[in-house]
Amino acid sequence: MNELQLKYGCNPNQKPSRIYMEQGGRLPVQVLSGRPGYINFLDAFNGWQLVRELKAATGLPAAASFKHVSPAGAAVGLPLTETLAKIYWVDDLGELSPLACAYARARGADRMSSFGDFIALSDVCDKDTARLIKREVSDGVIAPGYTEEALELLKQKKKGNYNVIQIDPDYVPDPLEKKQVFGITFEQGRNELEVNDELLSHLVTDNKDIPQNALTDMKIALITLKYTQSNSVCFVKDGQAIGIGAGQQSRVHCTRLAGSKADNWFLRQSPRVLGLQFIDTLGRAERDNAIDVYIGDESMDVLADGVWENIFKTKPAVFTKEEKRAWLDQMTHVTLGSDAFFPFADNIERAHKSGVAYIAQPGGSVRDDLVIECCNKYGMAMAFTGIRLFHH
Repeated sequence: MNELQLKYGCNPNQKPSRIYMEQGGRLPVQVLSGRPGYINFLDAFNGWQLVRELKAATGLPAAASFKHVSPAGAAVGLPLTETLAKIYWVDDLGELSPLACAYARARGADRMSSFGDFIALSDVCDKDTARLIKREVSDGVIAPGYTEEALELLKQKKKGNYNVIQIDPDYVPDPLEKKQVFGITFEQGRNELEVNDELLSHLVTDNKDIPQNALTDMKIALITLKYTQSNSVCFVKDGQAIGIGAGQQSRVHCTRLAGSKADNWFLRQSPRVLGLQFIDTLGRAERDNAIDVYIGDESMDVLADGVWENIFKTKPAVFTKEEKRAWLDQMTHVTLGSDAFFPFADNIERAHKSGVAYIAQPGGSVRDDLVIECCNKYGMAMAFTGIRLFHH
């Protein structure tokens, strides 16, 4: 098949719409179920590149949760702790396969942003992963293949209209890529940068001790940033992105956004949040929304009389600012990646508040010395990659 007609473009008024191969070649994808749209394919192809590179860099199955051409989460298939299984709402599914763990982590890092996501999987989708996907609100999935049991489960989703795409894992795109804006064609070489140990070998801080798991987290951060709308910053811990700040014009706003998401991820693991007693009829998405408000600055929106009764079995105590800070102070050994240099040390100050100990960024700012000095103040280890990772 050389082309595929789509329902419409980014918006319903943008017609006609299609994807096709310019030189008459075959599309490297098959639609096994549903009818993916324009944005679905943008998310699918960006997500596939991300998980393919994560698998190559780490040797582990990988998954990504995409929304509006940026990842809401990305992770590799490390086992889930009991706490993570609980906050990701998968503790009732038993022991999961590595690929299912990867998606549980990718989806669970920022469940509000992942609502209605497009999923990318590095490996053949197995039954465990399909079981997890089937019960989440999602637009579709792309993978190099599906087991019979997995495909049967996914085809039941959305009354048979769930988007299931299979991609040829051996497909190699042209080294030049093009796109049009305002009728004008842009062309550039594809970003084929390999994120490896050598890229992370130039350590510029007094602390030059980066353990292997932190190097892996650095790779995850940088590969995630390759497919995140710039400016972007990514916080990673234990094999998964825990906060992504995408598409901000100011870098410190990226850092603040990513840091606040990382904080929320950790606050969800606090005894105060784990102890919340929701009414039995409240769904997972509604619980996610309630938790987000409860741990935020507008907690009375869910704790006010006449409101909390519709959410909780018993009224929770207020999670005070001091209590939240005390819990967040226990978050350590977090890795941060940035797609371009930090122009000011305020980014490092904000990162420190979210437990960042390891940083990977291009370097090259006129204020590099101040950024390094701030890292040294907190004992952080920082690598200069010399490579920018803008994505638009």
